[in-house]
Amino acid sequence: MAIKRKRRFHPELFSASMSDIMFFLFLFFLIISTLANPNVIKLTLPKADSNETTKKDHLSLSVTPEREYFLNQDPVDFANIETELAARTAASADKTVVIRIPADLQVQDLVDLMQIGVKLRLNFVIATAK
Repeated sequence: MAIKRKRRFHPELFSASMSDIMFFLFLFFLIISTLANPNVIKLTLPKADSNETTKKDHLSLSVTPEREYFLNQDPVDFANIETELAARTAASADKTVVIRIPADLQVQDLVDLMQIGVKLRLNFVIATAK
């Protein structure tokens, strides 16, 4: 008479699909992180005690520390800023322009931009950080 031994159960973990799942998770988070702030120009804005926010989508004029100018993330030469501002504000009824200028840039650069706004009769708002 033959005695049968019970076979022991060995738990197995099939990990072949784990790499696929990790790849899709990595891809998902990579895409989501780029959509969070697309085309944002990094600037160190001047500090202010109180900040008021606006709910409207105004025209944005950004200046980098290397004196590169951007109108709503579109690069513009300084010589063409006046014509571009005139064209973009004429297309919309909104005459408000938000200036995003670095804190360490010279005051003369800000004054030059403000003079353009006075010529075009625009309302300029300076963006600050709290």
